[in-house]
Amino acid sequence: MAEVLLFHHAQGLTRGVVAFADALRQVGHTVHTPDLFDGRTFDDIESGMKYVRELGFGEIMARGQKEAERLPAELVYAGFSLGVVPAQMLAQTRPGARGALLFYSCIPVSEFGATWPKGVPVQVHGMDADPFFMDEGDVDAARELVTQAEEGALYLYPGDQHYFADSSLPSYDAAATALLTQRVLDFLAAL
Repeated sequence: MAEVLLFHHAQGLTRGVVAFADALRQVGHTVHTPDLFDGRTFDDIESGMKYVRELGFGEIMARGQKEAERLPAELVYAGFSLGVVPAQMLAQTRPGARGALLFYSCIPVSEFGATWPKGVPVQVHGMDADPFFMDEGDVDAARELVTQAEEGALYLYPGDQHYFADSSLPSYDAAATALLTQRVLDFLAAL
């Protein structure tokens, strides 16, 4: 079984993020879901991102780093949208990473180092008409990342929702989430 550090998106640690973590826990994985917003949640992406801009992306990464330091080095790092920032940074820079699961977002590999680390498998998941994922460079960064990784996969799902795997939000897509969850479980089982 894997140990996963899962970071939430810009609307905070929602019930849907916790429910996703619980689905992984039900099959025996250990999943940590730190709250990078100190209990705050937001009704929409824009409000959450306003709070993130007040904190600064550097602070988000520092909070993610602090959470990781409390845990063993042999982690799978996972993140939903904003949570991809600390997850990808840690997967690329913290020795011992077992894998990375990046949902709805991807950062250019060059942001955290020259190349993706050897031996760290990765999955990137997004919707094929999500304007955030498709139009803001994330899909291009994902394509580059999976070509660098020894074991990398980019999965595109039909639809235009950003937070499609968060069951507590109107953007939830049950069919896409079921497939995403199965792919994640297969990924974790192979580690």
